[in-house]
Amino acid sequence: MSEDAIVVTADFVAVIDGSTSKTDRCLCERMTNGQLASTTIARFIETMPSDWDCEQFCHEVTRHIQRKYHTYNIDASTLSCCPEKRMTASAIIYSVARQEIWMVGDCQCLVNGQMFTNEKPSEHANAERRAAYLHQVLEEGSVTVDELRHNDIGRAAIHSDLIASCRRQNKDFAVIDGFPIAMEHVRVLLVPEVEELVLASDGYPKLFCDLASTEAYLSQVIREDPLFIRLHPATKGVMAGNESFDDRSYIRFRV
Repeated sequence: MSEDAIVVTADFVAVIDGSTSKTDRCLCERMTNGQLASTTIARFIETMPSDWDCEQFCHEVTRHIQRKYHTYNIDASTLSCCPEKRMTASAIIYSVARQEIWMVGDCQCLVNGQMFTNEKPSEHANAERRAAYLHQVLEEGSVTVDELRHNDIGRAAIHSDLIASCRRQNKDFAVIDGFPIAMEHVRVLLVPEVEELVLASDGYPKLFCDLASTEAYLSQVIREDPLFIRLHPATKGVMAGNESFDDRSYIRFRV
């Protein structure tokens, strides 16, 4: 099951990207923490008032997730000390009433063909560390690409870095996780005269103005670099049996 979600209502269009779990403990036995986060946030957006601004959304969705933790009898002090155990997601939301795009966390969009992102500051460095390590072991001949697609020792090598990055969420970057969102890292785009928008999760290495071209480019990258260590270094590659390196969502619409 994907950890992404898309929401379309009369008032909002959103893409939510649940974060890949860094712990084996799931808050809900029926789904991963990323799935729980994206599902919870999607249902919240479906019912929120049309006139809310970004700050209201961030405040109220945080309170909503806090109540979810209480429902699942999760100790708040544990989550405070160990952010990697939280249900966490990024979201990009278009508000019809305000003619704004809200970028909370790592997401991307096209506004009349112009690209905008809100990347996590540590993501590139962690991806480069993984890539450097995998380049090294491949050059040594100790492992093959196919073996790495079954056992990504590069991701294992940066696991502590990924946990360290989680410890900085809502400090160095914004996410939705039931704790106060770092509003200084939330990006708000005013788009009053836009004709066409594309909202997407970070599962696409590059966005184009149509889904077919965006998917075609992703397929090309996967064919040429399934480990995602050359063309678009990432913190994970395409594991055996998977279609891509990450969940992906894309929605294009006219306003």
